[in-house]
Amino acid sequence: MSFRPTSPSGTESTAGAATLSGILLAAGRGRRFGGDKLLAPLDDGTPVAVKAAENMISALARVVAVVRPADSILAALLRQAGAEVIVCPDASQGMGHSLASAVQVSQGAGGWLVGLADMPFIHPNTLRAVAKEVASGATIAAPCYLQKRGHPVAFAACWQAELLALSGDQGARGLIERQRDKLVLVQCDDAGVLLDIDLPADLVRGQHIVASQRQPTKSKDDD
Repeated sequence: MSFRPTSPSGTESTAGAATLSGILLAAGRGRRFGGDKLLAPLDDGTPVAVKAAENMISALARVVAVVRPADSILAALLRQAGAEVIVCPDASQGMGHSLASAVQVSQGAGGWLVGLADMPFIHPNTLRAVAKEVASGATIAAPCYLQKRGHPVAFAACWQAELLALSGDQGARGLIERQRDKLVLVQCDDAGVLLDIDLPADLVRGQHIVASQRQPTKSKDDD
């Protein structure tokens, strides 16, 4: 495992990142939320999953979103946001099936940036930085905030066969653990890489944390 710093906020280049395809996993059920968390609105009214898609679309030229067969409303919203939407018939069997189905339709990409639709607070610059790391030669990369690995995770094309073979609810976790020595952690100042939505309170908490982190620093001259 190795570490890389990101560029200062707002200066991350898009060069190289465009060779990767984004995968947005939006087929989870979110039973603990007490409703469809992916359609839950943020303060500006944007649904959680749509915001996650918009962030990824800002960073990458192609984004494939995976939904369950019954999620026609979510699918329509994600298409409207600019994502390519596929339906995974086996989504109920776990994240591995959803991820494999997205890799299947995007074979030939230079790699994949795999994100979760219940993580709407990740800055596009962070997504670009992680994707660029793989485009520049790393085979697996992920962001790191406060010494904790976060999401999304980027995989080079050399892992295509392993990703296509995924099944069950573990996603690519097993692959990451087996290839831990190849993982590059991209250091960032983005709390969003650790903030997912499991409960309604997470919406409020996440928006507060991100708003506090991203507001301009007040200088003495402003007083």
